[in-house]
This record gives sequence, C-alpha cells and structure tokens, in this order.
Amino acid sequence: MAGGLMMLFDDMAALAKSALVSLDDVAAQTIKAGGKAAGVVIDDTAVTPRYVVGLRPERELPIVFGIARGSLFNKAILTVAILLIGQFLPWYVLTGLLMVGGVFLSYEGAEKVLQVLMPHAAHAHEAHVLGTETDPVKLEREKIRGAIRTDFILSAEIMALTYSTITDESLGMQIAVLIAVGFMITFGVYGAVALIVKADDVGLAMARMSSSFLRVIGRGLVKGMPVFLSVLATVGTAAMLWVGGQIITHGLAQLGFAAPEHVIHDASESIGHLVGYGQGLVMWLAATLMQAVVALAVGGVVIALIEWLMLPTMRLVKS
Repeated sequence: MAGGLMMLFDDMAALAKSALVSLDDVAAQTIKAGGKAAGVVIDDTAVTPRYVVGLRPERELPIVFGIARGSLFNKAILTVAILLIGQFLPWYVLTGLLMVGGVFLSYEGAEKVLQVLMPHAAHAHEAHVLGTETDPVKLEREKIRGAIRTDFILSAEIMALTYSTITDESLGMQIAVLIAVGFMITFGVYGAVALIVKADDVGLAMARMSSSFLRVIGRGLVKGMPVFLSVLATVGTAAMLWVGGQIITHGLAQLGFAAPEHVIHDASESIGHLVGYGQGLVMWLAATLMQAVVALAVGGVVIALIEWLMLPTMRLVKS
C-alpha cells in the first residue's frame, strides 16, 4: 500500500515536472515569436493614440478599452484562421495575406506623409474614403471601428509573423504560443496606450499637489504630452512604412521575385562598409529607410488608384 502511494507521488511529480517543462517551452517560444513581431508592436502602440486625440477626456479610457476588446476578438479569429491556413493551405497563401497587410500599412503611412506635405489634399482624400461625422456618439463609434480595422491588419501581421517562427512545433505548442502572444501583446499595447492618453490628466492632478517636486513633474507632463504625442505619431508613421515595406519586399522574395530585397541588402551592406563604424546600426538604418521608400511608392500608387476609382462618384456628387 505504501509502495503504491509512493509510486503515485512519483507519477504526480513526473507529471508536474513535464507540465513545468512545457510551460517553459511555451514561454521561450512566446518571447522568441514576440521579438520577431516587435516592429509591428511598436507600430500598433504608436498608431492607436491618434484615435483618441480630440475626444472628451472622460471617454478616452472607454474608447481604449473598446479597441482592446476588439483587438482580442481580432486575434482570436486570426489565431483560428492562421492555424487552418497553416494546416490545410499552401504556404504562399499566408505570404499573400501578409503582403496585403503590408500594402495596407504602406497606404496608411503614405496618407500620413501626404497629410504633412499637402494637408488639404489628404483631408479631402480621407473624407472621400471615410466620410465625415459630427455627432459625438457616432464619431466615437467610428473612431473605435477605424482603430479595430487598423488593429486587424496589425494583429494579422503579428500573428502571422509569430506563426512563421513555430511552424515546426506541435499543434498544441502552436496554439499555446499564439494565444500567449495575443494576450501579451494586447495587454501590453493597450495598457501602454491607456497610460499615454491619460498622462496629461495625471500631470494636472500632480500640478495641484502640495509637494513642489510633484508639481514640477506634473507641469512637465502637461507641457510635454502634446510634444510626445506628436513624436509618437511620427514614429507610428515611420513604423508603418518600415514594416509595410519590409513585408512587401520579403513577400516578393518568397514568391520568387527577390530583386528588391537583394538590392536593399546589398546597398545597406555597401553603406555600412563605407561608414566604417557602427556598421550594424548603419546597415539597419539604411535598409529601413529603403524599405520605407518602397512602402511610400506602393502607398502612393494605392492612393492614386483609390482617387481614380472614386472619380466618377465625385463627379456625380458635384453635378
């Protein structure tokens, strides 16, 4: 009896050890996969606050939480879709879907650049595509829907990039890693966004405190947040273009048209050798800039195509 009990304890200990090893493997794969998707995560964090700017302060957090719920739903759908594609469809289907997302990111980034260079033209283009809304409730819903649409593309890139690192793992491991990455990135991104959009309110509260040290920090937050949001918007646009261009060139290479990726790689290596110091950073910056240029070109073509397709509708409205 005692021997049987000891064997049961041994079996339980072995099962516990196996479970811990499995959890450790999931954690390691999650960190690895999340690292590969880091560029898109930066993009997601930088892009989202613009959907909250300009709305009532008391509605900022509900909007962020609404977008976060939509993001989790997006990732749940995408996890199932990507697993089905990976199991039953050829590899190039996933590559094609990634490239569609890259084109969308390029379009979004190019539109933001157009807004800086030609504000009126960009505003008119956005109004033609999205329409205009003045009702606060409808505007809020429109903002949330727009953010969730953008999040769907970014989440698709994140989940597809994650899946690309674990294709050799078991189905159970793939499911566990995709779920872990989805939750980790969603809570990380939208937690950071919530902190960013409420930082000015925190600064106002601190500026009214009795401690002079806290008042200085509070005033600094209030004055610094507009600048920070402006910088963040620029980072978001740059990240959109970088990630979009990278996805497009890499996707073309996987589909057999590797010339753009080779040209960028060779040119960045030449620039790195020419500079002579900090070669790794210089090569990365050069490659990133060239990928952004590719994205700008693709995004510009998409903007022109949308304008051309909408031209008959615009003429009809004017008449």
